[in-house]
Amino acid sequence: MNSTVFTSESVTEGHPDKVCDAIADAILDDILAKDRRAHVAVEVMCTTGLVMVVGEVSCDCYSDMNGIARRTLQEIGYHSPAFGFDGATCGVLVSIDEQSSDIANGVGVSEEAREGTAVDEFDRQGAGDQGMMFGFACRESEALSEGTFMPLPIFFAHRLAKQLAEVRKNGAIDYIGPDGKTQVTLRYENGAPVAVEQLIVAAEHKPDIDAEKMKREMLDAVVAPIVPERWFPEGKVVAERVLVNPSGKFVKGGPLADSGLTGRKIIVDTYGGYSRHGGGSFSGKDPSKVDRSGSYYARYAAKNLVAAGVADKLEIQVAYAIGCAHPVSINACAFGTETVPVERIEGLLRSRDVFDFRPAAIIKNLNLIAPIYRQVSAYGHFGRWDLDLPWERLDKVDAIKQAL
Repeated sequence: MNSTVFTSESVTEGHPDKVCDAIADAILDDILAKDRRAHVAVEVMCTTGLVMVVGEVSCDCYSDMNGIARRTLQEIGYHSPAFGFDGATCGVLVSIDEQSSDIANGVGVSEEAREGTAVDEFDRQGAGDQGMMFGFACRESEALSEGTFMPLPIFFAHRLAKQLAEVRKNGAIDYIGPDGKTQVTLRYENGAPVAVEQLIVAAEHKPDIDAEKMKREMLDAVVAPIVPERWFPEGKVVAERVLVNPSGKFVKGGPLADSGLTGRKIIVDTYGGYSRHGGGSFSGKDPSKVDRSGSYYARYAAKNLVAAGVADKLEIQVAYAIGCAHPVSINACAFGTETVPVERIEGLLRSRDVFDFRPAAIIKNLNLIAPIYRQVSAYGHFGRWDLDLPWERLDKVDAIKQAL
């Protein structure tokens, strides 16, 4: 028997890096709601008492980025000095330029259009950058949450992080702050997850909180509602497998304790390290940037293909050249779980009979010019059990079955 372990982490919306992702995506949503043709690439940094918003934006509207940053901080939970950061009183600096004309020209008029080889409207918009993106889906989480198709370590980690935020917001545990982390280690046997080896819950808290009391409440209010008892080797949630604030205390958190930066949690955003990553972040970028739209579409294709029974585990890579409408490559890996030859899967992906990986087609087919991004800035962009996201829909299953 082949036995191994795998670990993934998640963080709450009050983690400094996630604070920055949330502000960047809130600004993006505000601009897209007013100007569907806008091009946005916004990045945010935060530190003690200060938020900086920088980047490139071309649009025909006004966005109150200062006000959006403050409102987002307060919505997250930084609305008083109690946890060292207050959205109402912190400094906010904004430095925004227009998008480079070189990039704008390549996106607005693709290489295919310039050469006269464009055959339809989707050939006329080029990719906003070069790079490679990955999409992934597997069946590990299906027994717990049908339709999510995610690796189980990151699925559990996200749900624990969201539960940690929920007990703070509803007052069930009234002494914890917005910053927090979770981490899940699962044991796999012959490639299948079988049991929890270790859980970690780290939560910012007020001073003078009894550590044992906090651990008991975290076990009861955070871990027990999320991880079914059968996933523990003992058949029940046991304290020995759960670490709570293993450093001893977590009084200083958020931007007071650590600077934050947009795009520094890309593994949390995707598959928890279970699948490969091209390196590009999502937050603050409009969908002409294939870092975002290409990754979303590769996930959409992988998820529908797994749901159609083509494989139990599937990873898709797509790569683009800046200014070109057509991907430079598309390939797939099914890790030996395929029910049809991988060559046929790749042929389907490249044919455009079911999926069209050209950026303009992705944007139209998934309706990505919409203010929908702030909601996915924390707890993952994929496998969301709590949101209806266009790239998570299973609306190509019948078409795949017919094509194959």
